[in-house]
Amino acid sequence: MKVMVLVKATKNSEDGILPSMELMAEMGRFNEELVAAGVLLDGDGLKPSRQGKRVRFSGGKQTVMAGPFSQTNELVAGFWIWQVKSMEEALEWMKRCPVPMPGEDCEVELRPFYEMEDFGPEMAQELREQEERLRREVEKRIQNDE
Repeated sequence: MKVMVLVKATKNSEDGILPSMELMAEMGRFNEELVAAGVLLDGDGLKPSRQGKRVRFSGGKQTVMAGPFSQTNELVAGFWIWQVKSMEEALEWMKRCPVPMPGEDCEVELRPFYEMEDFGPEMAQELREQEERLRREVEKRIQNDE
Protein backbone atom coordinates (compact mmCIF):
# COMPACT_ATOMS: atom_id res chain seq x y z
CA MET A 1 0.00 0.00 0.00
CA LYS A 2 1.19 3.48 -0.80
CA VAL A 3 0.79 6.11 1.95
CA MET A 4 1.22 9.86 1.89
CA VAL A 5 2.66 11.25 5.11
CA LEU A 6 1.68 14.92 5.48
CA VAL A 7 3.66 17.07 7.90
CA LYS A 8 1.33 19.86 8.96
CA ALA A 9 2.56 23.44 8.99
CA THR A 10 3.26 25.40 12.16
CA LYS A 11 3.79 29.07 12.90
CA ASN A 12 7.55 28.65 12.45
CA SER A 13 7.27 26.81 9.13
CA GLU A 14 4.84 29.46 7.85
CA ASP A 15 7.26 32.17 9.03
CA GLY A 16 9.93 30.54 6.84
CA ILE A 17 12.11 29.47 9.77
CA LEU A 18 14.31 26.71 8.40
CA PRO A 19 15.05 23.56 10.42
CA SER A 20 18.31 23.40 12.35
CA MET A 21 21.28 21.51 10.90
CA GLU A 22 20.84 19.04 13.78
CA LEU A 23 17.25 18.30 12.71
CA MET A 24 18.32 18.08 9.06
CA ALA A 25 20.93 15.48 10.05
CA GLU A 26 18.39 13.51 12.15
CA MET A 27 15.87 13.54 9.29
CA GLY A 28 18.63 12.52 6.89
CA ARG A 29 19.40 9.47 9.03
CA PHE A 30 15.68 8.61 9.26
CA ASN A 31 15.32 8.97 5.47
CA GLU A 32 18.34 6.67 4.98
CA GLU A 33 16.59 4.03 7.10
CA LEU A 34 13.43 4.42 5.01
CA VAL A 35 15.41 4.06 1.77
CA ALA A 36 17.34 1.03 3.04
CA ALA A 37 14.04 -0.65 3.98
CA GLY A 38 12.54 0.11 0.55
CA VAL A 39 9.83 2.29 2.11
CA LEU A 40 10.65 5.81 0.86
CA LEU A 41 9.37 6.64 -2.62
CA ASP A 42 9.55 10.44 -2.40
CA GLY A 43 9.49 13.31 0.04
CA ASP A 44 10.27 16.98 0.45
CA GLY A 45 9.63 20.15 2.40
CA LEU A 46 7.38 22.92 1.15
CA LYS A 47 7.98 26.65 1.30
CA PRO A 48 5.55 28.82 3.31
CA SER A 49 2.06 29.33 1.88
CA ARG A 50 2.80 33.01 1.18
CA GLN A 51 4.80 31.72 -1.79
CA GLY A 52 1.93 29.55 -3.03
CA LYS A 53 -1.32 29.92 -4.91
CA ARG A 54 -4.70 28.23 -4.70
CA VAL A 55 -7.15 27.75 -7.52
CA ARG A 56 -10.83 27.49 -6.61
CA PHE A 57 -13.17 25.79 -9.07
CA SER A 58 -16.75 26.99 -8.57
CA GLY A 59 -19.69 27.52 -10.90
CA GLY A 60 -17.61 26.58 -13.93
CA LYS A 61 -15.03 29.29 -13.15
CA GLN A 62 -11.52 29.24 -11.77
CA THR A 63 -10.38 31.80 -9.22
CA VAL A 64 -6.71 32.17 -8.31
CA MET A 65 -5.86 33.17 -4.74
CA ALA A 66 -2.41 34.18 -3.57
CA GLY A 67 -0.99 33.05 -0.22
CA PRO A 68 -0.46 33.34 2.65
CA PHE A 69 -3.37 31.21 3.74
CA SER A 70 -4.89 31.20 7.22
CA GLN A 71 -5.55 28.11 9.34
CA THR A 72 -1.88 27.15 9.66
CA ASN A 73 -2.79 23.79 11.20
CA GLU A 74 -4.55 22.82 7.96
CA LEU A 75 -1.58 23.62 5.72
CA VAL A 76 1.13 21.16 4.72
CA ALA A 77 4.81 21.94 5.35
CA GLY A 78 6.26 18.75 3.90
CA PHE A 79 5.52 15.20 2.82
CA TRP A 80 6.79 11.70 2.29
CA ILE A 81 5.37 9.01 0.06
CA TRP A 82 5.94 5.56 1.53
CA GLN A 83 5.38 2.06 0.21
CA VAL A 84 4.37 -0.14 3.15
CA LYS A 85 2.52 -3.38 3.76
CA SER A 86 -0.12 -1.81 6.02
CA MET A 87 -1.15 1.31 7.88
CA GLU A 88 0.23 -0.35 11.02
CA GLU A 89 3.67 -0.54 9.39
CA ALA A 90 3.42 3.14 8.42
CA LEU A 91 2.56 4.02 12.02
CA GLU A 92 5.55 2.01 13.28
CA TRP A 93 7.83 4.01 10.96
CA MET A 94 6.20 7.26 12.09
CA LYS A 95 6.92 6.41 15.73
CA ARG A 96 10.64 6.30 14.83
CA CYS A 97 10.56 9.71 13.12
CA PRO A 98 12.35 12.65 14.74
CA VAL A 99 9.97 15.41 15.86
CA PRO A 100 9.48 17.35 12.59
CA MET A 101 8.87 20.73 14.25
CA PRO A 102 10.88 20.82 17.50
CA GLY A 103 9.68 23.32 20.09
CA GLU A 104 6.16 23.47 18.64
CA ASP A 105 3.16 21.21 18.78
CA CYS A 106 2.93 19.58 15.40
CA GLU A 107 0.86 16.99 13.64
CA VAL A 108 1.56 14.42 10.93
CA GLU A 109 -1.24 12.83 8.92
CA LEU A 110 -0.91 9.43 7.20
CA ARG A 111 -3.31 8.73 4.34
CA PRO A 112 -3.41 5.79 1.96
CA PHE A 113 -3.56 6.33 -1.79
CA TYR A 114 -6.39 4.90 -3.85
CA GLU A 115 -5.36 1.87 -5.85
CA MET A 116 -6.97 0.68 -9.08
CA GLU A 117 -8.61 -2.21 -7.21
CA ASP A 118 -10.52 0.30 -5.07
CA PHE A 119 -12.56 1.32 -8.12
CA GLY A 120 -13.85 -2.19 -8.66
CA PRO A 121 -14.77 -3.95 -11.89
CA GLU A 122 -16.81 -0.93 -13.07
CA MET A 123 -13.54 0.83 -13.89
CA ALA A 124 -13.31 0.72 -17.67
CA GLN A 125 -10.42 -1.33 -19.02
CA GLU A 126 -9.50 1.63 -21.23
CA LEU A 127 -9.06 3.83 -18.13
CA ARG A 128 -7.00 1.15 -16.37
CA GLU A 129 -4.70 0.85 -19.39
CA GLN A 130 -4.37 4.63 -19.61
CA GLU A 131 -3.41 4.80 -15.91
CA GLU A 132 -0.78 2.07 -16.32
CA ARG A 133 0.64 3.72 -19.46
CA LEU A 134 0.91 7.10 -17.74
CA ARG A 135 2.64 5.59 -14.68
CA ARG A 136 5.20 3.84 -16.92
CA GLU A 137 5.81 7.09 -18.80
CA VAL A 138 6.38 9.05 -15.58
CA GLU A 139 8.73 6.36 -14.23
CA LYS A 140 10.70 6.44 -17.48
CA ARG A 141 11.06 10.22 -17.28
CA ILE A 142 12.21 10.03 -13.68
CA GLN A 143 14.83 7.41 -14.59
CA ASN A 144 16.06 9.54 -17.51
CA ASP A 145 16.43 12.56 -15.20
CA GLU A 146 18.62 10.63 -12.74
